[in-house]
Amino acid sequence: MNKIRVGILFGGKSAEHEISLLSAKNIIDTLDRNNYEPVLIGIDKSGRWLMGEPSRFLLNTSDPKLIAINKADSKFVALVPQSKGRLTCLGSGPLDKAVDVVFPVLHGPLGEDGTIQGLLKLANVPFVGAGVLGSAVGMDKDVMKRLLRDAGIPVPKFMVFSHGEKPDFTSMVQTLGLPVFVKPANLGSSVGITKTKDETSFRKAVQVAYRYDTKILIEEAILGREIECAVLGNDQPNASVPGEIIPSHEFYDYEAKYVDENGARLEAPAKLSPEMVKRVQDLAIHTFKTLNCEGMGRVDMFLKADGTLLVNELNTIPGFTKISMYPRLWALSGVSYTQLIDKLIELAMQRFQREQDLKTSYEL
Repeated sequence: MNKIRVGILFGGKSAEHEISLLSAKNIIDTLDRNNYEPVLIGIDKSGRWLMGEPSRFLLNTSDPKLIAINKADSKFVALVPQSKGRLTCLGSGPLDKAVDVVFPVLHGPLGEDGTIQGLLKLANVPFVGAGVLGSAVGMDKDVMKRLLRDAGIPVPKFMVFSHGEKPDFTSMVQTLGLPVFVKPANLGSSVGITKTKDETSFRKAVQVAYRYDTKILIEEAILGREIECAVLGNDQPNASVPGEIIPSHEFYDYEAKYVDENGARLEAPAKLSPEMVKRVQDLAIHTFKTLNCEGMGRVDMFLKADGTLLVNELNTIPGFTKISMYPRLWALSGVSYTQLIDKLIELAMQRFQREQDLKTSYEL
C-alpha cells in the first residue's frame, strides 16, 4: 500500500510561531507511519518556506521558548498554483517531492486567517481544516462576533477601534464597565491581550494591542466559568464532551497556556449537568456552522452563574501541544490522538473530492 504523503506545514511569520512548532512536533510524533509519510515544511519568521529531514528539522523541542526550525540543513521550497502538491526548490539542487494532503499547523496571521488556505486551494491540494472564508472569519474577532451576534448567538459586549483611533476611557467604561480585556483583533494564544482595571493600565494595554494588529477589540470581562468544546466534521459536524479551563493566573494568558505547567487546571470532562452538556455541544456546532467552518474547531464559551452561555471565540486551528484541550477532549470522547489525525485527513480528502466534482465551465 502506498503511504499518503502528509505535508505538515508549521511555523509562520506570526507571534504564535513557537506554539505552532510545539503543535507540529506532537502531530509528527503521533502520525501513523504505517499509513502516512510525513513531509515537514517549516515557515521561518521571515516567511521563507523550508523543507528538512524529519529527524533533525526541529531544535530544542523540549523547551517551548527555544524550540526552533533547523535552517542549516534545509532546502528553500515553494508551492505554486496548480502544482497538485508538488514542491518546487528555490535554491540549488533538484527536488522531487510532492504531498497528497497538507496539514496546516499554523496559528495567527498568515497561517490561520485564510491566506495559506487560499494558496493551498490555488495549488490544488487537499488540506486539513477550514477553507478561506471560515479561516478569515475565525481569525478576525470583530467580524466573528458580529456574525455570531447577527445569528442570535450571544457574545460579550465589545467595541472595535482601528489604527490611529484612541479609545475614550470614559465612554468605554460607560459602555462596557470595568474590568475589560484589550485584544488585537487578529491574533490568538492570548498574545497581546491585557486585562485592565483602570485608565493608566488601559492606555498601556491599547498600545500593546496595537503592536500586533491595526485593529483592536475592547471587550467586557465576563464573570463565569471558561468552557471549551471541540468540533469535528464538515457538513455534519460532531461535538466533543466539554472541558473547563481553571486558570491560576489573572486570566488564561500565553504563559498559562504554553509555558507554565501549573498555569491552569484543565478539567475534562467539565462538571456540568447532562442538560448543560447538551446546550454547550449544540451551541458549539451552531457556532461552527455559522462561521462556515470545516474539519476542526474549538469553541470557547463563558458560563455565567445564571446559566447563560456566551461564545467568546472559535479557533479554526486549535493547539495540538501535549496540554492542548482539543485533542484531549476528543480522547475523552472516544477518539484517540492517532484516530483524530486520521479523521482530519479523511475530512480534507472528502472536501477536496467534492470540490473537484464541481463544474468549472458553463453548459447550456
